[in-house]
Amino acid sequence: MSDLDFARIEALTFDCYGTLIDWEAGILAGLRRVLAPHRVAVTDDGLLESYAAAEADLEAGPYQRYREVLGESLQRVARGHGVEATADEMDAFGGSVGNWPVFPDSAAALGRLKARFRLGVITNCDDDLFALSNRRLGGAFDWVVTAQQVGAYKPDPRNFEVALERLGLPQERVLHVAQSLFHDHVPAKALGLATAWIDRRRGRPGFGATPPAEATPDLVAPDMASFAELALA
Repeated sequence: MSDLDFARIEALTFDCYGTLIDWEAGILAGLRRVLAPHRVAVTDDGLLESYAAAEADLEAGPYQRYREVLGESLQRVARGHGVEATADEMDAFGGSVGNWPVFPDSAAALGRLKARFRLGVITNCDDDLFALSNRRLGGAFDWVVTAQQVGAYKPDPRNFEVALERLGLPQERVLHVAQSLFHDHVPAKALGLATAWIDRRRGRPGFGATPPAEATPDLVAPDMASFAELALA
């Protein structure tokens, strides 16, 4: 439950990967595809934590497209286990985003929410890769802000600042909805935005594919279906 007043909210902005798309399943499938032939023994959470560190480090450096970040993250994780990924394997992983599975409740929840709110997305992705995911989500978004458009990755505050400029709304009329504390809640709260945490890893230890972080969201829901019920109550 929350004291958040949805009557004052006009727009919802969403993170995509981890919140609406099951990126951990997509990441693990890609990593396992490369490591399995080499009989690498490592837990899923161990792989995700290695991936989180590699991706965050690359995204904090000079901007490069997300498909390149993905490929290099794969290589770093593989090398950590004594494996050298091939160029083809890196390219395949970099282009795999469009095949990452949609959480079963995402598209329906977005459809319900669109009847009441204007919807936007702030995503650490390339335009073309996100377009593939967006079609699978039903194309519900009125605004799309990608890392490629901004030239930076969340948690850089510029991604949120660009989104707010495009929305043209006072920030108190906007609620940011996301799974990652590190990428989303920490910078959004620093800018004064209210946030809702879709805690997809509820009941599971660790932070998975995101680096550890601490934040205090204004609302917590275990999934998009539950969030929609709260928002539309």
